[in-house]
Amino acid sequence: MRRHLTEVAGLFLRLGATAFGGPAAHIAMMHDEVVKRRKWLSEQEFLDLLGATNLIPGPNSTEMAIHLGLLRAGWLGLVVGGACFILPAMCIVMALAWVYVGYGATPTAAGVLEGVKPVMIAIIGKALWDLGRKAVKNRLTAGVGAAVLALTAFNVNEIALLALGGAAVMLAENAGRLRSARLRCLALPLAALGLPAAGAAAAGFSLSGLFLTFLKIGSVLYGSGYVLLAFMRADFVTRLGWLTDQQLIDAIAVGQVTPGPVFTTATFVGYVLGGFPGGLAATLGIFLPSFVFVALVHRAIPKLRSSVWLGSLLDGVNVASLALMASVTLQLGRSSLVDVTTVGLALVSGVLVWLTRINTTWLVLFGALAGLTRAYLL
Repeated sequence: MRRHLTEVAGLFLRLGATAFGGPAAHIAMMHDEVVKRRKWLSEQEFLDLLGATNLIPGPNSTEMAIHLGLLRAGWLGLVVGGACFILPAMCIVMALAWVYVGYGATPTAAGVLEGVKPVMIAIIGKALWDLGRKAVKNRLTAGVGAAVLALTAFNVNEIALLALGGAAVMLAENAGRLRSARLRCLALPLAALGLPAAGAAAAGFSLSGLFLTFLKIGSVLYGSGYVLLAFMRADFVTRLGWLTDQQLIDAIAVGQVTPGPVFTTATFVGYVLGGFPGGLAATLGIFLPSFVFVALVHRAIPKLRSSVWLGSLLDGVNVASLALMASVTLQLGRSSLVDVTTVGLALVSGVLVWLTRINTTWLVLFGALAGLTRAYLL
């Protein structure tokens, strides 16, 4: 067990320090490491964990790290997997926040990102292909996946798409049973989006207030970093008056350009408001619910799979999740593949990730070096 714990710590520390590109990219890198290379679990088991993370609030890739740590090394692995994935990003963001507070600006990482994004497109594309072959079980799941992908073009809410995808497959697969059995209501936890708590504006800052506000956000937030922006603006700008809009935008930007969980935006906000103790309090507050939720649902996942009704629901959520990943990848491609250099990086990375067993971390570092070299030469 100690060896397994060391494996978990080493893997997620490395991923936390090198996994750029947001949750879709993080999940693709985890898939390469734990399914393809280490064989900790099967494609289907990985898909079911991914589906489960979409049914609970919080950052999906962090919750995958927590699930995988628990699976590999027990309850200590749950803590170590999640903490090691969060820790590198937290330290990087804390350092950037120190520069921001001291000098009024954050160092840019444009060169690194320009090189890394094309690489991540290739990595995510390979993961989508591998997982899709398992998730698309028949014409029904293929149709649901295609419909979810199409609806993303109309900015339909992510949680609604996951719920509709799961419900569509569950009802279609079990249509014959509806006549002979009572359909029990399945309650999907949906986020209470954007409703600020009552309270006076411009309240006095306190570490306990900071922690509890982020604890609330981490307990109910579904969706992307843009949803996080809406929550934080409602609380920290409008209700409490602790941040300006510009400070909030700077915080989101730092969360986007650093590796690891995007939710370390909270670390930046906490440091700006309360120094090092504030950074720690904010980080603990926003991530703590994820550890609790994963601990509560992890053992229920095999039961979901064994149930006729819930297994088909999970199939629908799985294929909808991959459709959302595909949508993110298409958006990333449109914004990242802008010239011969970036297209060339994506093609070279695609060849390497499809035809060799090169570790994705090396590909990310290759992209970062290429991006820095290009920025320096230009």
